[in-house]
Amino acid sequence: MILLQPHSRFLLQTLLNRVQNLEKAIELDYLWVEFDDVRYHIQVSTKNPNVLLLSVSLPIPPPETVFLGGLPFGAIEAIKAAYGVIVQILDPPRDGFNLTLKLNLSKLPPDEGLRHSLLVKIASVREVVLGAPLRIVLKHLASRTVAPDIGQLLALVHRPNESFFVVPQAEKVTIIYPMRFKDSVDTAFATSFLQEFVEARRTAGLNNVPPCLWSLTPPIELKEVPADALSANAGFVSFVIYPRHVEGKKLDRAVWNLSTFHAYVNYHVKVRSFKLLKSF
Repeated sequence: MILLQPHSRFLLQTLLNRVQNLEKAIELDYLWVEFDDVRYHIQVSTKNPNVLLLSVSLPIPPPETVFLGGLPFGAIEAIKAAYGVIVQILDPPRDGFNLTLKLNLSKLPPDEGLRHSLLVKIASVREVVLGAPLRIVLKHLASRTVAPDIGQLLALVHRPNESFFVVPQAEKVTIIYPMRFKDSVDTAFATSFLQEFVEARRTAGLNNVPPCLWSLTPPIELKEVPADALSANAGFVSFVIYPRHVEGKKLDRAVWNLSTFHAYVNYHVKVRSFKLLKSF
């Protein structure tokens, strides 16, 4: 079983290299793309080597999702809580990006362990920003409440022009993924993998993991969702999250794993496709 890491490995390595060479006036200008079309841009000028600009472009949100100022709701508060005084949010962001952060590397903590932990958190900016709405919902679930000003059904972006759905309640949160794949072979592999995934969790008697269901048709919780948002050629996967699944340190892991579930499935689908090609 492969689990994606919350931090960008390339971003973390770039930050570590820069911090280790602050005395050198080196110009940096890196632009790259990671899974689900999240783009990053790093800039450092020789005039101010202690300052690093980090811009992030998120997947294009579909119409049913709610973005505030180009970001998921709760993202600004999550950034401030995660990074404190080391980060300044630039308004407006650089052209073509949803977010630009100005990092003052001279304000990093002197303790090596604390400094590394903060750099890992900065390299996890994708999880901090895209996971902000889900974190709010699950944090309230841990205290058996529902966040104020949140509707009975939330649509959260996780891939370009695609969303998954969250049904928040005080005692449980249901999360539903319409599973879409462009290639017919990938669709067949994904359908098979998801059925095996759900069955394996059921027969293994994994009492500590969230219940999981798969169906070809949309669950009843999505009856009010526009048909365009429910075009799923590999069915629908539902997880039911209870307070015990998000208590304490479990919250961070739950937010990341649920936010990247489609990418996790896509990885396994591509592995199966590759093995099939190698067999010929």
